Amino acid sequence: MTGADTESEIPEDALGPHDDEPHEQGFNDRLNWLRAGVLGANDGIVSTAGIVLGVAGATSDRTAILIAGVAGLAAGAMSMAAGEYVSVSTQRDSEEALLAKERRELREDPEEELAELAGLYVDKGLEPDLALEVAKQLTAKDAFAAHAEVELGIDPNDLTNPWKAAFASMLSFTLGAILPLLTILLFGVDARVPVTIGAVVVALALTGWASARFGYGSPSRAVVRNVLGGLLAMLVTHGIGQLVGTQVG
Repeated sequence: MTGADTESEIPEDALGPHDDEPHEQGFNDRLNWLRAGVLGANDGIVSTAGIVLGVAGATSDRTAILIAGVAGLAAGAMSMAAGEYVSVSTQRDSEEALLAKERRELREDPEEELAELAGLYVDKGLEPDLALEVAKQLTAKDAFAAHAEVELGIDPNDLTNPWKAAFASMLSFTLGAILPLLTILLFGVDARVPVTIGAVVVALALTGWASARFGYGSPSRAVVRNVLGGLLAMLVTHGIGQLVGTQVG
């Protein structure tokens, strides 16, 4: 089939806007492990700080605080890894399902898919004739890759990796959890709580800033939100620890 025949068989309205036909949302794996790492570190800091401060509110026994902190660190790290693996595996399954659907549509109705690809470029601002020419050239080179990129926002050769995200979450949670665990163990009874809170506030400010940078959000808003949330968690758990320790004692 010649280029002229192909063009004549594609309805002109097929090259117009496609607002009435929703397209699948694209996925982006390039910063996925960084996002998982920042969130893992943040969770490690807050949850472990909450545990050790809660226990410190109930008792000054360093061994009890150490056991609780290490248990919380191990459980949290494994939970983060498992949760991230399941979440990203589900995302990867969705990506693979969308790619399989696109392969099937290209095989069963290539002319309609060519018109759809051209229409997508019209939606991006190209003139219909130019959009059709671009679609033809991309289709001749690699129709599947062109549709995966433009229509789905997926790179078939760079799908999300659940193992990478799980490992990043587990490692970052562990690194984040070590900070409050060390500070509350290394300082004396009178200084351990304020020093731990101060160290955690600084760490939360850094993770809030990093999450905003990776997500192109407002750093100041993310920092304030992160710090206030962490402070609330620490104050509540420490207060509960003091209350329980008083009642049990």
